[in-house]
Amino acid sequence: MLVTVTGGTGFVGVHSVAAVVRAGHRVRVLARDPGLLGPALGPLDVPPGAVDVVAGDVTDEVAVAAAVRGADAVLHAASVYSFDSRRRAEMRAVNERGTEVVLTAARRAVPGPIVHVSTVAALFPAKEIGMESPVGRPRETYMATKAAAERVARRHQADGAPVVITYPPALLGPHDPKLGDQTSRVRDVLRGLMPIWPLGGFPAGDVRDTAELHASLFTAPPATPARFFAPSHYLTTREYLAALREVTGRPLPAVHLPARAMFPVGRLADLAQRVWPWHIPAEYGALYTCACATRVATHADTRGLAPRPFTRTVTDTVRWLRDAGHLTGRQAGAVGQAPSLVAVR
Repeated sequence: MLVTVTGGTGFVGVHSVAAVVRAGHRVRVLARDPGLLGPALGPLDVPPGAVDVVAGDVTDEVAVAAAVRGADAVLHAASVYSFDSRRRAEMRAVNERGTEVVLTAARRAVPGPIVHVSTVAALFPAKEIGMESPVGRPRETYMATKAAAERVARRHQADGAPVVITYPPALLGPHDPKLGDQTSRVRDVLRGLMPIWPLGGFPAGDVRDTAELHASLFTAPPATPARFFAPSHYLTTREYLAALREVTGRPLPAVHLPARAMFPVGRLADLAQRVWPWHIPAEYGALYTCACATRVATHADTRGLAPRPFTRTVTDTVRWLRDAGHLTGRQAGAVGQAPSLVAVR
């Protein structure tokens, strides 16, 4: 099977490409910068030449049509995942319009499956999220654009297209090519930049588990349009920090405050970020997530995949951050004394 992948140079995309190749499929990646693909795939033991690349953007109808032409299936993983207020226009273009362009082109050219990578955040706020959850109406730009993309995907499902939707949680793991939001947060905590935390929590998981879910959808495609949740754990922010303390052996002192009480700080940080050139770790989107996130229902379909232990995920993330030079050995704590990370799957 030839699988076209969008977002193949990003965190979810690159791990999914590796998992799909390991499952025996051919892959074609649509990438804005094809030169990023080789360095991103190199640490994941993807053989040279196993992946073709088409240059283009998901908002470019001509490039998307070329990328899906002749393919048997599509994995639409392209997305801007950020709580950085400076990227609002980019999120709306890529997350909303890009999804419409890709799914429309895929329906015309591909027999299926057409996998749209959504997020649990597209269903927030809710008391519990599961297979029948309605699309959320979150009051935060990233989540709102992913909710809009979710509506696009569900419309195509309702029309009978072979669209499959997956819901990854907040993801960690090794080999993050663009040092995304979640990986950066771990780095910032271990650099001592986040002494104040909101109460609440969020579903979290390992990018490699999400990648295995995606690979399974091409090896054994569902018979009808469907929705699947990537394996995850629900963690309070206290539990999240406890895992970091456990694997690093560092005290990591922190003060916890009610998330909603911190909203004004997050709003002010977002305003300041528009003129301040360096990233400010206090983000309204992260506070909003902790205030409204909820658990994934126990009956939600993960295709039988179980999440790996979160401490293992954190260990591999911190070790990779050290190996990649984003943390010093001292900042990585006990993990900093461990052998370097080779290929971890």
